[in-house]
Amino acid sequence: MKILITAATSAQAHKLKNTLNNDEVVMGDFNELPVFMGMLKLPNPASDTYAHEMLTFCLDNNIDTAYLLNKQEADVLLLSGQLFKEYNINIINGSHNI
Repeated sequence: MKILITAATSAQAHKLKNTLNNDEVVMGDFNELPVFMGMLKLPNPASDTYAHEMLTFCLDNNIDTAYLLNKQEADVLLLSGQLFKEYNINIINGSHNI
């Protein structure tokens, strides 16, 4: 199982990563990231095609579960939850913890 944690620049994302018992946790953010940090660049949730861009991202990167720690991301993707379920991708709203 490969897990994506969004809002990789936040302390909450690193805290969540440490609590997950999984070797395949990747972190990503739509904000600009320094290359040396090893985090993935995610689509911007302000895009009109954000849900489809994230679905493509998850499929291309074999993501099984995505923890959404940014409210803007969660607001958009939770509306498309059924689409992600059809591809066996779990969307988990973690934005209420930030």
